[in-house]
Amino acid sequence: MKAVVINEFGGKDNLTLADLPTPEPAEGEVLVRIRAAGVNPVDWKIREGWLKDLFPHEFPVIPGWDLAGVIEDTGHSVKRLAKGDKIYAYARRPVIQKGTYAEYTAIPESYITRSPDSLSFEESASIPLAALTAYQAIYDAVKLREGQSILMVGASGGVGGFAVQFANLIGAKVTAIASEKNHAYLRDLGAENTVCYTKDDYDEQIQRIYPSGADVVFDLTGGDTLKSAVNYVKADGKIVSITEDPQPHLPADKGIRSHFVFVEPNVKQLDHIRELVDSGRLKTYLSSVHPLADVQKAHTEMETGHTRGKIVLNID
Repeated sequence: MKAVVINEFGGKDNLTLADLPTPEPAEGEVLVRIRAAGVNPVDWKIREGWLKDLFPHEFPVIPGWDLAGVIEDTGHSVKRLAKGDKIYAYARRPVIQKGTYAEYTAIPESYITRSPDSLSFEESASIPLAALTAYQAIYDAVKLREGQSILMVGASGGVGGFAVQFANLIGAKVTAIASEKNHAYLRDLGAENTVCYTKDDYDEQIQRIYPSGADVVFDLTGGDTLKSAVNYVKADGKIVSITEDPQPHLPADKGIRSHFVFVEPNVKQLDHIRELVDSGRLKTYLSSVHPLADVQKAHTEMETGHTRGKIVLNID
């Protein structure tokens, strides 16, 4: 099978197309013919070696944690799904090695579920990691409620787009921070207010919207942005980040609760997301689609940190 591999950590030039044996499904596994794979910021961070102390790895590494495809074969004891089923998955394993930038993967049935009927393979592959991250932040971590206010910092990427929609479905009041070119897109997803982070009156705009602070701040950027984001949370409010633990940056006297979310595989949540998609209540946006051979171009685009929606690899 064709697969993208890295044989050592480093730049995008280390991404090479290789011929590897097609895996065989073990007991409890299915063989998936991958038709599309999502590209996420975590992929290039893994490629660079930034997460090598967080996750064990074995070279050669096939990157990628998102997939959509068709079940080609099943191992013994597979019961829930069958050959020919169209599926999608967030396919992070305990060891970084067998990723989704490949024509095939053998993966436990417990990782996968049926993909949305209304979407293409490319659209389905754009969903699992980003939508699950937003879902687990909005529903599980901060338990956002109807009528609450939420400020999202860096809202135009894959996770942010889903987070705006989830918050809107709950009935929360969303303010999205992003470049001005993405404001119409975010309002279409359900943001009530939009703020451009490059404007001189950036802080004043947020203060006008939230004089006492927002109930929840969702940081999708990290670094200095996270340090300043804590100033926008009201006393006894909540802040959640998907980049780092906000706790060290919090003032001690405001009773702000913090959460750090690193997404976990969850088939039940993917089933709920599929229902939302097929009912027309949740949508995805593809920034670009690249063939597998153009994976370096896809990583170049991802590393800018300014994409709208999701980047996907087509694997035909």
